[in-house]
Amino acid sequence: MDIKVGDIVTMKKPHPCGSTRWEITRVGADFKLRCLGCGREVMNPRSKVERGIKRVEREGKEL
Repeated sequence: MDIKVGDIVTMKKPHPCGSTRWEITRVGADFKLRCLGCGREVMNPRSKVERGIKRVEREGKEL
C-alpha cells in the first residue's frame, strides 16, 4: 500500500474520542498517526495500520 507522510486515512474502527480520521506523520516499519479529532499521537506496526485503513486522502484527492 502506498502511504506517505501527510496523507489522511480513514480507519475502520473509531478512536475513543469518536474520530476515524488520522494524519500519517511517520512511515517505516511502524506508522505514527495523529488523531484529527483530539490530537493524540500513536505508533502502530505497519501491518496493523494497513489492515485497518478504509480510505486514503492525499492533498484533497481520494485514492
